[in-house]
Amino acid sequence: MRLLIGNKNYSSWSLRPWLVLKHAGIAFEETLVPLYQDDSKARILKDSPSGKVPALSDGDLVVWDSLAIVEYLAEKFPERGIWPADPAARAVARSVCAEMHAGFTQLRTHLSMDIRGRKTAQIDAATQAEIDRILAIWTDCRNRFGDTGPFLFGTFSAADAFYAPVVTRFVTYGVAVPDSARQYMTAVLALPAMQQWLADGAAEPWSLSF
Repeated sequence: MRLLIGNKNYSSWSLRPWLVLKHAGIAFEETLVPLYQDDSKARILKDSPSGKVPALSDGDLVVWDSLAIVEYLAEKFPERGIWPADPAARAVARSVCAEMHAGFTQLRTHLSMDIRGRKTAQIDAATQAEIDRILAIWTDCRNRFGDTGPFLFGTFSAADAFYAPVVTRFVTYGVAVPDSARQYMTAVLALPAMQQWLADGAAEPWSLSF
């Protein structure tokens, strides 16, 4: 399998399936196309019919959406624990992933992912409301399902991969969070796969301005 991704410093959508693949120990090759270059779109379209990253190629099959990629991997590798084993936990995990996938537009607009950056942002009421909703999700999942480990559903799952870019955003912009959220963020950042992504992103030569 091969995963097409964008810059590791900036591409939150690329991080999600990449982290699932790495943490699950699934073999794959990665192809990185730097975003917002003159030839980026043409290069991406060679492997992604949407013209966007990420896209997963598995033989002749191409899956070109981050959530669809994760679902495909969960079906192909059911023994890897990509979703929680408990049906109720799994349903909630899918719900919080879908909510992240479809929403939080203010967060994306005003707190764009920039792993290397350390910035001060003026957080308006709409963005703060989305931050509060994310913190509520983390608290609810940890309280209900997190008794077996430090992640949202105890052990690492796709839900943690979907919120991993948010963890980096909170670090980049110095977002104030309660101790319980800080502990969760520390667990995500300490993952070996996450450490590799962060190091790779820090070493990239491209610098974008948003």
